Amino acid sequence: MAEPRSENVRVVGLIGPAGTGKTTLLEAMLLAAGAIPRRGDVTAGTSVGDASPEARQRGQSVEPNLVGFEWLGERIGVIDCPGSSDFSAAADAVTRMVDLAIVVADPLPERAVFLQPILRELEAREVPHAIFVNKIDQAQGSIEALIGAMQSASATPLVPRQLLLFDAERAKGFVDLALERAFLYRPGQASARVDVPDEITDAETQARFQMLEQLSNFDDGLLEQLLNDETPSLETIFSDLAIDVRQGKITPVFFGSALQSFGVRRLLKAVRHEAPGPDAAATRLGVDGRCAYVFGVSHAGHAGKLAYARVFGGEMQDGAALTLPDGSSSRIGGLFQFNGGAMRKASSAPVGDIVAIGKIDAAQSGDILAADGRARKSPPLARRPTVYAISVEPKDRKDDVRLSTALTKLLEEDGSLRLRRDAASQQTLLEGQGEPHLQITLDRLRRRFGLEVTTGRPAVGYRESIRKSVTQRGRHKKQTGGHGQFADVLVEIRPGERGTGFTFSQKITGGAVPKQWIPAVEQGLKEAMERGPLGFPVIDVAATLIDGAFHSVDSSEMAFRTAGRIAMNEGLKSCASYLLEPIEKLTIAAPIASASRVTAAVVARRGQILGLAPKPGWSGWEQVEVYLPEAQLQDFISELRGVTQGLGSFEASFDHMAEVTGRPAEEVVRQQGATA
Repeated sequence: MAEPRSENVRVVGLIGPAGTGKTTLLEAMLLAAGAIPRRGDVTAGTSVGDASPEARQRGQSVEPNLVGFEWLGERIGVIDCPGSSDFSAAADAVTRMVDLAIVVADPLPERAVFLQPILRELEAREVPHAIFVNKIDQAQGSIEALIGAMQSASATPLVPRQLLLFDAERAKGFVDLALERAFLYRPGQASARVDVPDEITDAETQARFQMLEQLSNFDDGLLEQLLNDETPSLETIFSDLAIDVRQGKITPVFFGSALQSFGVRRLLKAVRHEAPGPDAAATRLGVDGRCAYVFGVSHAGHAGKLAYARVFGGEMQDGAALTLPDGSSSRIGGLFQFNGGAMRKASSAPVGDIVAIGKIDAAQSGDILAADGRARKSPPLARRPTVYAISVEPKDRKDDVRLSTALTKLLEEDGSLRLRRDAASQQTLLEGQGEPHLQITLDRLRRRFGLEVTTGRPAVGYRESIRKSVTQRGRHKKQTGGHGQFADVLVEIRPGERGTGFTFSQKITGGAVPKQWIPAVEQGLKEAMERGPLGFPVIDVAATLIDGAFHSVDSSEMAFRTAGRIAMNEGLKSCASYLLEPIEKLTIAAPIASASRVTAAVVARRGQILGLAPKPGWSGWEQVEVYLPEAQLQDFISELRGVTQGLGSFEASFDHMAEVTGRPAEEVVRQQGATA
C-alpha cells in the first residue's frame, strides 16, 4: 500500500449519546479500510474498541479508543469517545484537536433531543462536525420528521447529503445528492451503484435543489446560478460543501448502518474530501510551529507513561528533544503510531497524525510539546464540575503512600476526576461525574495497582448556632505541687450575625486579666466551639470578656486558655443551640419535557425552587435554579439522570447555612451522638 501523504492526514472523533453504535461504527471503518480481517462484536467482547477489562465488563465505552488506518492512500486517525454522561468528559480534550467530529445519532425523532448538548459543545468550540444517522435499516417513521427534530437541536443548518431509497418501509439504499448517483446497500460490502429509480426522480430533484439552496446562503455565485436556472458544476458543489463544513457554516447529515456496513465508505469519502486539514485544528488550539498537542496520558505498566498527542507543523522524529510549557526539555523515548487498534513503534510520524510518545513523564493533557526549543502554552482545558463524591482510605494503613501515588496517576489520565482533603471532616474525597465513573476508578485501583480501599459518604458540613445569650464564668484552679494553675474569666456569650463565624471583644478594666493573657482566653473560647452541645462546630457567636481574676504566681497563658474553654463549654449548654446545614445553589439544565419531574425530585429532597426559565440559546430545554441541602446532594445526579433519560446536569456552589428543624434535625443529632 502506498505511504500516506502527510498533508492529507485526517483525524476524526466519534461522539454521540450512549448506545448509538459509535464503537460498532469504528469497527466498520476499520473493516472497510482493510485494517482488520473481520468485524468484531461489541457485545461479544471481540471488538477492537472497548478492549479494557472495565469496558468489556460493562459492555460500553469508558475511555477513548484510538485507531489509525490508511484509506485510499491517505491516513485517517479515529478516536471513539464514550457516550455515557459518566464518561463523556473524555471527549473534551479530544474534540479540541480533531479535524472533524462525527456525531453518531439514532434514527428515532424522539431521541434527537439527546444530540443537543453534544452539538452545542461542538458549536461553542468551533469544531467542524457532521451527523451520521446510524441503524438506518431499523428506522421507522418520516425521515423529514427526523431531520426536523435534529435541526431543533442544532444551531447550524443541517444539510442532508443523501436521499434514502426504501423497500416498503425499510431503507435499501440512497441517492448521493451531490453526484446524483444511486446506490443499493450490500451487507458487509461496498454499496452497488444503480440507476436513479424513475419513481423518485422528482423527489431527488427537489431534495438536491434544497441542498443547493442551503449552500447558496453562503455563496453569492451559486445563488445567482440558481436564480438563473443554471446547473452548477460538480466542482462548485463539492467546493462549497467542503468550505462550508470546514468553516462550521453547515452540518452535513449522512445515513447508514454500522452493523451492516451501510454508508460507511461514503462517510469515509466525506472525511477524505471535506474535513479540514491539520492546520485548522492547530489554529484553533493556538499551536504554531513544529509541536505535539497532548490530548491524553496513560500509565502503561512496564511501558511507563505515554502521552497521546497530535503532531502539528512538521514531522515528528523518535528521539527528538521536546520543550514543555514550563521551559524544561525531555527527549522522546519511543514513538508509536496506531495501526488498527494496536500500537507499533515508528521512527517518525507525519504532520496531523495521532501518536503515543514515551518517556515524557512531565507531560499533561492540554500541554504543547515543542520540537523547536520554544516553550508554548495552550489555553487551559475547561474542567467539568464534579457531581458525585465518595470518601476513600486504604484498607491497610501502610498503603497510604501507594494509594496517593496511584490516585495521582489516575487523575493524570482522567481530567474529570478530583481529589481533595476536607479539613473539617479529615476525609479524603474522590469526586467525579457519577457513581459509575468512580466505580470504574476503584476497579482500576484494584486491577492495576492492587489496592483495596474503604469508601463512604462524604461528611455533611453541619454546624450549630445559638438563640440565647448568657454570662458564664470559667474558673480553672489546680494545685500539683510547686506552681499551681489558676485563671478566672467572666464571659458574655451571645448570638452573632449570620455568616460572621466568631467575634471576640473585651471590656477588662483595672487589669483583672493581664493583657498578655487575653489572647489565650480568646483561643480557649474558639477551641470550645469546635464541638458544641449537639456535636458539631459552633458558628455565628459573639463573645465578650468582661471580668476575671489572676494569681501572680500560678496564672499562665495555658491556665487562661483552659478557663476560656471552660466558660464557652458551660455557657453553650444554656444558649438554646440549634442545627444548621449547608445549602447549595444549583443550576439544573434539563429538557422541558422532564421539568416537572425535576422539580418534584428537588422538592422531595427538601429543596426550594427559585425559578424556571428557558435555557438561553437552547431549543426545548429548561434551566432551573434551586436551593438544595448539601445532605441531599450526594446521589442527586443519579436521580436527575434517571428522570431526564440521562440528559440532566447541574452546577452547584455553596450559598448559605440554614436551620434544620423537626425530624430531620433529630435524626442528624441522633446519628452524630451515636458516632461520637
